[in-house]
Amino acid sequence: MKRLAAMLVSVILILSLYASSRVVPQTRERTVTQSKTDKVDTVKVDVDLVVLDALVLQKKTARVVGNLKQGDFVVMEDGVRQQITHFGQDTQPLSVLLLVDRGGCLDPFGEQVRAATLAALARLKPQDEVALMAYSDRVELVQGFVRDRKQIEDALGRVPRADEEADHCLNRAFYDAARYMVEAGNPVGRRVIIVITGVTSNFDCEGPSSKEAAHAIYESGSVVCGLIPSSAGQRMENGIVGMGTRIGRIFKVPTISINQLAEETGGEVLDDKPETLDRAFNTLIDHLRTRYQLGFVSSNKKRDGTTRKLKVEITPTTKKSQGELVVKTRRTYIAPKS
Repeated sequence: MKRLAAMLVSVILILSLYASSRVVPQTRERTVTQSKTDKVDTVKVDVDLVVLDALVLQKKTARVVGNLKQGDFVVMEDGVRQQITHFGQDTQPLSVLLLVDRGGCLDPFGEQVRAATLAALARLKPQDEVALMAYSDRVELVQGFVRDRKQIEDALGRVPRADEEADHCLNRAFYDAARYMVEAGNPVGRRVIIVITGVTSNFDCEGPSSKEAAHAIYESGSVVCGLIPSSAGQRMENGIVGMGTRIGRIFKVPTISINQLAEETGGEVLDDKPETLDRAFNTLIDHLRTRYQLGFVSSNKKRDGTTRKLKVEITPTTKKSQGELVVKTRRTYIAPKS
């Protein structure tokens, strides 16, 4: 409780300083440098093929709709309809990166959540690969991508202890996660970052900005999902930080939001009590397993590295037979450069 009170005071102080100065902070110096010999981050695509995953749900019941065909979908890029050339459902393996929060006084990764994580991951297919990262003030790769479930189980036991003096540096965590996801063996659209945390938004820490982190996520082609072990203390901490970031955005203070990243990438944020988080985790795995894969070659042949808007809809005929549907998928992608 003392830390939560101190956090509230810090939020008020930060906002008052920004309100008085009315100056938009400049991008902070990165804590991670890249030498000329470092591998350049690229999105793995076949020629100019754009691949995206789509989860389709009944709007009223949130039930998964898993019986659609290629002709039931319409894909738009910057308002222009695209021809779908590749279609499937759960035909390719997944690359799943678990990102575990180790900051703050409330540990979102206790024994109950650890057990739920292990049980949920057991439902993945043998060809799916899993990696594990932990973050607070810094980001640590606990286990690189492997398919061996025993290695993942061992890695879950090596997650660092929570540090109540540390922050929840989401901008660093997502930036480093996105950079690592480029190393995934599976194609764009089948890469998933699952964040286990109690705090869903925060101000930028020193390092890559939230804008840079979001751009890296979009460029990696990853879907962002969140799992929130919900408790009274968690809701209080998240409420304090969330209130601060909402006010901060009015004054152009750099902030980052898991919910916003999930919305932009077609993911979802689910919560439940720690003792029953396995229900939310299993729902998330089921949703990942029933997503549709859509691929198209853009009619815009410019290789200019620009951000392009995506929209996936269901045809009117299908809507009449299926009822009102919700499609969760990426809203943007980064075009390749020459």
